[in-house]
Amino acid sequence: MEPIRNAVHLCVDMQRIFAKGGIWETPWMERVLPVIVEIAERYAKRTVFTRFITPVTSEQRPGQWQKYYRRWERATRQRLAPDQLDLVPALARFAPPAEVIDKPAYSAFFQSDLDTFLREKRIETLVLTGAETDVCVLATALAAVDRGFRAVIVEDAICSSSDAGHDALMTMYRDRLQEQIEVVSAAHMLAVWIDDH
Repeated sequence: MEPIRNAVHLCVDMQRIFAKGGIWETPWMERVLPVIVEIAERYAKRTVFTRFITPVTSEQRPGQWQKYYRRWERATRQRLAPDQLDLVPALARFAPPAEVIDKPAYSAFFQSDLDTFLREKRIETLVLTGAETDVCVLATALAAVDRGFRAVIVEDAICSSSDAGHDALMTMYRDRLQEQIEVVSAAHMLAVWIDDH
C-alpha cells in the first residue's frame, strides 16, 4: 500500500441514534468504537465527523424519503430526543479540534460543506470509518471516488446492523472496486499514514 498523505479521517455517523439503545441500533458499533477512538485520538486535528440529521417531519424530505420517514416517524426530530443525533461520547470529546459536518442523507457529500472543506484543505485521501458499511459509508465512499479522492476503508473500523450487507459490501469493495477503494486494517493504515500537515 502506498503511503497515505494529505488525508483526513472521515468518520461517518457514529451517533447515539445508531449506538446501543438507539432507534437504529447497530449492534456491533461497540466492537469497532475502540479502533475509531484510537484513530481519532491520533489524528484529532485531521478528523471530520459526519452526523446524519433527520428532518423535523417527513414532509421536509423529497420523494421516497417521505415514505421512509413515515415508517420511521420516531426518528424525526419532532419525536426524537435531541441528544440522539449527537456523536457518541467516546468520540464527541475530540470535537474540537475535529470538525463536525452535518448531512441530511446517506452520502457525507450530499447538501453538506464537506467537499468545500476538503478542497480548501487540499485533501487528497479520505480514511473512512463509521456506520453503516452498506449505507452511509457506501454512499460516501462512492461519492468520494466520483470526486477523485483516494478512498481508504478501515475494515475493522466500520460496522453495519446487517451482517449480510456488511459482508457483501466488503466483497464488493475488495473485488469490484479495488482500483478506486482500498480496504486495510487499522494497524496497517496507521503504519503508512504520514501526517504531513
